[in-house]
Amino acid sequence: MDEDGTASAPSAPSAPSAPRHGAATGKPPGVKDVAAAAGVSWKTVSNVVNGTGRVGAATRERVEKVIADLGYRPSLAGRQLRQGRTGILALAVPQIDSPYFSALAHETIEVAAARGYRVLIDETRGDADAERLVARGFDVRLIDGIVFSPLDLSLGDVDELRGSTPMVLLGERPWNPGGSLATDHVSIDNVAAAREATRHLLDTGRRRLAFLGAEPGVPARSGAPRQRGFVEELRAAGLEVRDPWLLPVADYSRRSGARAVEEVLARVGEIDGLVCGNDLLALGAMHVLRTNGVRVPEDVGVAGWDNTEDGRYANPGLTTIAPDVRGVAEAALDRLVAQVEQAGGAPEDVVVPHRLLVRESTRRP
Repeated sequence: MDEDGTASAPSAPSAPSAPRHGAATGKPPGVKDVAAAAGVSWKTVSNVVNGTGRVGAATRERVEKVIADLGYRPSLAGRQLRQGRTGILALAVPQIDSPYFSALAHETIEVAAARGYRVLIDETRGDADAERLVARGFDVRLIDGIVFSPLDLSLGDVDELRGSTPMVLLGERPWNPGGSLATDHVSIDNVAAAREATRHLLDTGRRRLAFLGAEPGVPARSGAPRQRGFVEELRAAGLEVRDPWLLPVADYSRRSGARAVEEVLARVGEIDGLVCGNDLLALGAMHVLRTNGVRVPEDVGVAGWDNTEDGRYANPGLTTIAPDVRGVAEAALDRLVAQVEQAGGAPEDVVVPHRLLVRESTRRP
């Protein structure tokens, strides 16, 4: 006997096959339609759908068959009212057409699905107003939590704007070792990774290095710690850091990489190595170098960042820093789901591993 008094004996008759409710009435079937067809109460149907209460095996099988026959879909709004959750998360990134962020979106969707959640994608384009809306939780209760990679706003800005929606931040901390964030944060160690890429170029015998990807005035973005690691490694090697070869860019795109290198072509003979803030900048730079007779890697070795597919199939193949994108998605979803399900403790700063992948673009001269 189920908790509502409905018999669940093995001899209970199977539910008759029924046409889909929508096809018969033009209206989607409801919980009462399922209950009537299965010969049970609406509460038993609710228990079967939500995995709650005591429902006998035969009754559960009968209800599930009717649900399939009728094409019944539980009300998301009703479930949200009962559980206080929607089962939907959001991922907000600056550019979904960026190879890194598209890979991150793919991994986030897969990881979320394994945890029983769906993911909606929001593209902010780095617009401050759009990012403020995300930071406030979209101002409506549509989602359970947000994984947010801000571009225009600093992580401290997001902390100040945050509402009650659970959130995990991706990206770089401002350089304030004494400060702390009130929000879970996931990143790779960009300073250490930049030092590894720079050290690799130095180990190939190159001594006149440039950095492509400086972002003046925006220390909270990823370019700043990458430039910092580049500078630290040069100084550790006793080499001069030449400001004219800390090359600024408008954004991290192929076009910006190409334009920046075009502007210094007249003096490109002064360098023999180029560390780029991401693979897109590196691909734009290599295109301009090759089309102007500068050989990669014989004249200039080039290293990128993000391990994009374009970089893997470039000619020459692009040496790159490879973040563990799956690891970023898993760490972010672990922290976010813990908040959503009220199982999380104090905010954590999670650092995900990375690798240096050496390919032909930095082959030893």
